Amino acid sequence: MPILHHTLPFAPWTQPFARRLPGVMPLLRADWLMVDAAYSAQMQARTELLAMRGSDVLACLPDANDAARELLCEVLHDLPLHGFQSMGDQMSCPDGRRVTIDPDHPLRTIGHLLQADFCLLQKPAGMAEHVLTGAVLCFPSSWTLSEKLGKALMRIHSPVDSYDAGMGARVQRMFDLIRPEQPLWRANLLHYTNPALYQPRPEFAPKDKSSAGNFIRSERQCLLKLPKSGAVVFSIHTAVVTRDSLTPDQHAALAEIEQARSRQ
Repeated sequence: MPILHHTLPFAPWTQPFARRLPGVMPLLRADWLMVDAAYSAQMQARTELLAMRGSDVLACLPDANDAARELLCEVLHDLPLHGFQSMGDQMSCPDGRRVTIDPDHPLRTIGHLLQADFCLLQKPAGMAEHVLTGAVLCFPSSWTLSEKLGKALMRIHSPVDSYDAGMGARVQRMFDLIRPEQPLWRANLLHYTNPALYQPRPEFAPKDKSSAGNFIRSERQCLLKLPKSGAVVFSIHTAVVTRDSLTPDQHAALAEIEQARSRQ
């Protein structure tokens, strides 16, 4: 059963300036995390994936353990702003569940608390790029955690045509300069023929993406630098809607984007 939003909760691409890659914008620290109308259904799916496909959706290299624990602390600090209540060693969630806080398994704990996926990227000494060192990734959009873990940004994005050397340099500079007090965000826009949230695929494998697809998949992607470890957190909050669910402004912007892509 597909998990669809009735409306798209974010669509910065309706504004032309947000369509220019990488299209990042400043974000208030309090708005970094998000809980929306699909929380209960998405969390049920995440709980099942973590139980049945834990090795596929969860990974953390040894060098990322401290950063993962720091991320959990940052998340727990912000959760009360979004309808969560701390109850000793448990967190009461907006859907009524209680999640035990396990500092020894921070990414798994986060995966049971929030709809978004979270990736940790760190820049090892002597390296020019940040590397993916850990993640809880329940809703991949045509990629797999196992293929990307331990890889640098340029290598991670090698299947993406628009992510050339120039784009890679701009993104890396952004990662180098981001400040803990100033998160950044963007949202992408993908056409899918399959509305499933969990869509892992090997690199360069055929995908369920098509300009004629009836489903619009958008990811609210946020960047937050952790103050102690210096790791950069890349969070991905996914929403899927049908084309009919778009507002008139979103329909108009989508038509402009599709027309521009057809000319490329």
